[in-house]
Amino acid sequence: MKDTFKHKGLRQQLVETVRNKGITDEKVLEAIGKIPRHLFMDSGFLDHAYQDKAFPIAADQTISQPYTVAFQTELLQVKPGDKILEIGTGSGYQTAVLCELDALVFSIERQRELFKKTSKFLPKLGYRAKKLIFGDGYIGLKEEAPFGGIIVTAGAPFVPKPLLSQLAIGGRLVIPVGDDVQVMTLFIRKGPKEFEKHEFGEFRFVPLLEDKN
Repeated sequence: MKDTFKHKGLRQQLVETVRNKGITDEKVLEAIGKIPRHLFMDSGFLDHAYQDKAFPIAADQTISQPYTVAFQTELLQVKPGDKILEIGTGSGYQTAVLCELDALVFSIERQRELFKKTSKFLPKLGYRAKKLIFGDGYIGLKEEAPFGGIIVTAGAPFVPKPLLSQLAIGGRLVIPVGDDVQVMTLFIRKGPKEFEKHEFGEFRFVPLLEDKN
């Protein structure tokens, strides 16, 4: 688990790439600059770790493009101590970004293989989520609600109602909605039944699967 000067240099180039694409939140950029993304990927992809691209990981999933991770995180407007629910732990890269922002992270992953791998791996890098859960992200995590922010890291064909109901007043849900191509969507909870909705253009994600049992 090496993180060399070369890796650090490549990361700073990645930060500039992401900044040039319009990310302005310095804390988010700092997190991208600190996290050794190459350690989250299979060794065969090490040369590609600091390109602004998504790459395959285990269980037919992907590690998201750094720009997309930064974009979603910026929309969340995370403050230290915020309780954040992440749907789709995946490689744990987004989880690490949230941890760098001093969020209290609860993260759900439905692929057992990934859940096992990431649960062991994140603490080794010093990233400790409040809770990593193996389960169905569509139902959220009612026992820990309300959340100041909820981030969905896979394409959702619709917006799961439990996620909206588990937002605190003033809380933000960032979710890519759509089938083949997703529209990045932000919901801000304004009251018990009031939500403000904003849309931010098209992205491509692997699908968010729901448990059928």
